[in-house]
Amino acid sequence: MPRRYATRHHLGLTPAEFRTLARLDGPEKIQAFVDAIPANFEPDGDTVLSVREVLRQRRAHCIEGAMIAAAALWIRGERPLLLDLQAVRDYDHVVAVFRRNGRWGAISKTNHFPLRYRDPVYRSLRELAMSYFHEYANRRGQKTLRRYSRLLDLRTMAPELWVTNGANCWQVAEKLDSLRHYPLLGKRHERLLRTRDPLERRAQKLRDHQPPARVRRRWAAKRAARRERRRLAR
Repeated sequence: MPRRYATRHHLGLTPAEFRTLARLDGPEKIQAFVDAIPANFEPDGDTVLSVREVLRQRRAHCIEGAMIAAAALWIRGERPLLLDLQAVRDYDHVVAVFRRNGRWGAISKTNHFPLRYRDPVYRSLRELAMSYFHEYANRRGQKTLRRYSRLLDLRTMAPELWVTNGANCWQVAEKLDSLRHYPLLGKRHERLLRTRDPLERRAQKLRDHQPPARVRRRWAAKRAARRERRRLAR
């Protein structure tokens, strides 16, 4: 049977690491802790940092923040559950979910204001996923969220893979990708979607943390390369 409570020895954390997470005695405090961690802009390439590495490096993006939240919930006796949100022409998003009085909520690490914490008021995982739908949009203003996954219970994966892993936790990302995903809307409904208006697009530019200059230069180079490929394809 999976452990109800995660102990320090089972997780493999140091006393200081464990105390940091054990102090977070509820989803609200976990969310505040995750929000305070600077965004991981992956300046040296893609990462899936473990719980230990996030605490050490003080940076995180969505799946990394979700694993921190899941570990903190497990220490409190709650299941460490991840939910994958899949998009088209956009990045996917991963949140840690929890239940209160039979309703679902989510803890979310994001640099954009709309994809944040969700109060535990949603009757189903589909309702919870749909709460992100309108705000989930790419740079062109297209609404891009399409699917949500079954829950991944991290108790089914060894802590060495996601809590204390000194390398990237690709196994967690691959496991999430392999889970069954459910559609949020059909093709007929996709044709009815409206792009975001100018006010929404301006609001979408609000960031919690600003990327360093070298990351902005790399992003600009990628955008220029895409524009050149499109020009040559005409």
